[in-house]
Amino acid sequence: MNMFCILSCLCVASLISCNKDTAPPVVVDDDLDGPISRPSSGYGANGTHVAGEQDFFNPGYPAAQATVFYPSDMSIPRPVIFYSHPYGGQSKEYNRGLYEFVARKGYILVFVPYPTFGVSVTDRYNTLWTGFNKAVELYGPKMDLTKVGFAGHSFGGGASIGLGYKAFTEKGWGAKGRFIFTMAPWYSYQITDPELENFPANTQFITQVYDDDNVNDHRMAIDIFKHISIPNSEKDFVYVKAGVINGYHYVADHAVPSSRTAYDAYDYHAVYRLLDALMDYSFNQNPAAKNTALGNGSAAQVTMPGYNGQTLPPLEVTDNPTPRFKQDKYEFKCGDPMNPRSDHCE
Repeated sequence: MNMFCILSCLCVASLISCNKDTAPPVVVDDDLDGPISRPSSGYGANGTHVAGEQDFFNPGYPAAQATVFYPSDMSIPRPVIFYSHPYGGQSKEYNRGLYEFVARKGYILVFVPYPTFGVSVTDRYNTLWTGFNKAVELYGPKMDLTKVGFAGHSFGGGASIGLGYKAFTEKGWGAKGRFIFTMAPWYSYQITDPELENFPANTQFITQVYDDDNVNDHRMAIDIFKHISIPNSEKDFVYVKAGVINGYHYVADHAVPSSRTAYDAYDYHAVYRLLDALMDYSFNQNPAAKNTALGNGSAAQVTMPGYNGQTLPPLEVTDNPTPRFKQDKYEFKCGDPMNPRSDHCE
């Protein structure tokens, strides 16, 4: 497989416009690429906690260290996000910006690498599962496992569905709050139609796809979104489109989000902001957070920032996504026999 970034895809059929919306406040000076900076307040703004990290040994993959990112200034048990990286993204530096963002917000993120070559899909799933459980064994007293999220990109986005279901149903994690957040997802293994039809009732779900992605067919994200038994009020399909501001190209490709390629406003405003609100809604039952995370196209959800009179395209949100491009556009097509859910592609 030649997958580079793996979180989950969000494909949207209906466009949501925001003629009355105002862009969120931004910080003028920071280290992001492009003219638009990170939010200065609200969802998507950096948290006030100190991000710490601790490497640990994963018996499922001795060749690479796994890492727990955590708020080092907090002593009480914190909610946990189990993160599955994209194929080839086994270095924590690949998306350090996201991992530290979660820790600064006061939550724990578990990052578990898996091998890129020489193993099967099942082996990679087993490596992730073993690493997640090892993190709980080592750092359980610091974790509030009644509040748990699963997030992932590309390969990791597809994997987050089955791994999340397994953790929620077999381990009971997330009894007081649980979510799944996928970006540009690849094929989803180890999840059946009956399991999708009986997903835990208190799960929230966001899946994102990117307009310029030519790696993972959006149909994979659409399939899971339509078949998972989460009510529309608790899930949203988000479509991110490219924009050009002041000559800088904000590319909505398969690498969003990534600290190693373009680390820009799309990381903070399109991804971190919605994840931030989803964590607050799922873990703290904050009703205001739902309007940003799962607003069904609300202004707070879709409005993107601008610079010097130019504004990024709003996010597009739908509960009834349909494909926008032919499968031939993508390196990994939904109908490929490698996809265990290839019969759900149309």
